[in-house]
Amino acid sequence: MGERIITFAEALNEALDIMMAKDEKVIVMGEDVGVYGGVFGVTKGLIEKYGPERVRDTPIAESGFIGAGVGAAAMGYRPVVELMFIDFLGVAFDQIYNQAAKIRYMFGGRAKIPMVLRTVAGAGFSAAAQHSQSLHSIFIHVPGLKVVMPSTPYDAKGLLIASIKDDDPVIFIEHKGLYGTKGPVPKDEYEVPLGVADVKRRGKDVTVVATAAMVHKSLAVAERLSREGIDVEVIDPRTLKPIDADMILSSIRKTGRLVVVDEGYPRCSFATDIAAMAASMAFKSLRAPVKLVTPPDTPVPFSPALEEKWIPSEADIEKAIRSTMEDK
Repeated sequence: MGERIITFAEALNEALDIMMAKDEKVIVMGEDVGVYGGVFGVTKGLIEKYGPERVRDTPIAESGFIGAGVGAAAMGYRPVVELMFIDFLGVAFDQIYNQAAKIRYMFGGRAKIPMVLRTVAGAGFSAAAQHSQSLHSIFIHVPGLKVVMPSTPYDAKGLLIASIKDDDPVIFIEHKGLYGTKGPVPKDEYEVPLGVADVKRRGKDVTVVATAAMVHKSLAVAERLSREGIDVEVIDPRTLKPIDADMILSSIRKTGRLVVVDEGYPRCSFATDIAAMAASMAFKSLRAPVKLVTPPDTPVPFSPALEEKWIPSEADIEKAIRSTMEDK
């Protein structure tokens, strides 16, 4: 497989192209996914190759077109439906948590919903409180959904291909700050299996579990601290549900310290879920209190100066790591 350096957005586009060429049941739906190529360019060029029957621009009616995706999946298609911003989930949530998530269970496995719902999360663009949230924890809460959140172009392509092949509904969340991130990506088809985390950096002193854009900030902090002899292990779950508990717990038992870094709101969240896992399954291994690095429990500010303060920073991550190291 030839490897090139391409962007996160280009990696996602390749995954869609490969799967649409391979399986005519793979269709794309959403607002501006056709002629415009998607608000972030991920579906660019697909309508020219596969036509408007398989790349469908929809009205601004999220409940309608996500419901249509659920129906298409039930009839044997593999729809990839784009929800332009994760903040819009409220107007379509019944179709997601009451229909897509439950159909396979309620029909005793005789019906399946192989639908991928792609959506965009993340702050940092002065897009204000209704276009900047990271609401992945809401989806993690719902039985029947799988939740994916990649951090690199390689993972993005492999995880999207695996998600399209999966027979259950997958919520595929892309951080808008990562679309321009570049990295090595094989040209051909490959999969990153769902439910398998990745150790982005090995270390022996502190475990950092980080998601999406926070992975890159955590890695930068880890490199700086390594020059002081603090050896940080950074784990990227990649799939938030099902979670790779074995890899995370194994790392905590090795280091005895845990910092969770996530852009979701702090209460009843991915971060608190990982902290609860550590407390209930690896408590005797912990040498220091678990630290959570999240935004405050407020809407995302529109003001660039306030938004910068709101997003977890490298300084916040470093402070949390140093705090865990104070307990010998």
